[in-house]
Amino acid sequence: MSGSTSPPPTVEAVGTEGCFPPGYKPFKPEEHGLERGFRCKVPQEALLKLLAGLEPDRADGTGKAGDQASEFGQQLPVRADSIGMDSAVIPLRHGGLSLVQTTDFFYPLVEDPYMMGRIACANVLSDLYAMGITECDNMLMLLSVSQKMNEKDRERVMPLMIRGFRDAAEEGGTSVTGGQTVINPWIIVGGVASVVCQPNEFIMPDGAVPGDVLVLTKPLGTRVAVNAYLWIDQPEKWNKIKLVVTKEEVIEAYQEAMFSMATLNRTAAGLMHKYQAHAATDVTGFGLLGHANNLARQQQNEVAFVIHNLPIIAKMAAISKACGNLFNLLQGTSAETSGGLLVCLPREQAAKFCSEMKNLSSGAGGQGAVGGAWIIGIVEKGDRHARIIDKPRIIEVPPRGSQAANQENSSTSPDPSVS
Repeated sequence: MSGSTSPPPTVEAVGTEGCFPPGYKPFKPEEHGLERGFRCKVPQEALLKLLAGLEPDRADGTGKAGDQASEFGQQLPVRADSIGMDSAVIPLRHGGLSLVQTTDFFYPLVEDPYMMGRIACANVLSDLYAMGITECDNMLMLLSVSQKMNEKDRERVMPLMIRGFRDAAEEGGTSVTGGQTVINPWIIVGGVASVVCQPNEFIMPDGAVPGDVLVLTKPLGTRVAVNAYLWIDQPEKWNKIKLVVTKEEVIEAYQEAMFSMATLNRTAAGLMHKYQAHAATDVTGFGLLGHANNLARQQQNEVAFVIHNLPIIAKMAAISKACGNLFNLLQGTSAETSGGLLVCLPREQAAKFCSEMKNLSSGAGGQGAVGGAWIIGIVEKGDRHARIIDKPRIIEVPPRGSQAANQENSSTSPDPSVS
């Protein structure tokens, strides 16, 4: 529980039902026998202390947390220093096949346990999707049940979280066949995803060439939106941002962040093959710049990634500035959860990729059930690093269902060749 004295306004109270996909009913704790102010999120202060040990320990904005080294045989020629890949690619002994496997877990971010389960599953699968893999053979769920929850809360919250995870797995064309559940001081949710692939089913993240275009398939700002939502009940913090955003806008942004995080990157993974993507990664805990740097270091060619545009959930850039740059959102190091894919595409294919993503989507700015797509930068000759230009263009992405979402929003512009 968050310890707040009263819950924030309900979605119905501000008329943002349009933020929800058809058939979704917002989670109301009191309808499940829980206290109205119930939160399945670790208190913010406690969470920040827990995450302090995961801060990057290298000057370029990346760290050891989550890195993994893989050695490849002749069939997968990759430099020996290629670390930090999204998934482990393990050549099998028979048939020219490879096992691609990944695992991930984290603390709850949102108050709705069903949506938290979906987000956790989407986050795990995203590591496969970042390599252009669209199928998953099996998933396991990892769940830590807090010993501080009473039996009633456990019986109501945990089944919802499990159902959300399983529903997202089914949406991804796979199933959950087992896992591990333990009692722990904190709720932790995550899983393992495994698939056996032929070489043509995945795209190694090391083929970017000068002249490529960088595309991002989800807006940034999820961490800012989640925190701003919690601040509605914290006057000291709310007073810092109330001049740049309304409560209704914060709630809309929170809902947008929640559904963005729960959206699978599967469609984008399939389009990576269609439009000859050269490399990709998913944007999560190290932020856009951290993961872009990580991807740049893996490239066979001497290249650099230059980011010109930042698609951000509407009003989140203003909140970040009002907080004295607390989140480092505009610097590209604000943590994201279950973020979009950062894809390196041939220049002649990038606009087509974005256009098809937009056509397959619904909702705000071409962002809906399968995500969106924005051209955000270019690949040029360089020393395998990434940077954001001094004054990047901020693309405000309106939440689905909001009034601004009904206005036309181009997800394929501007031309990144203009710095």
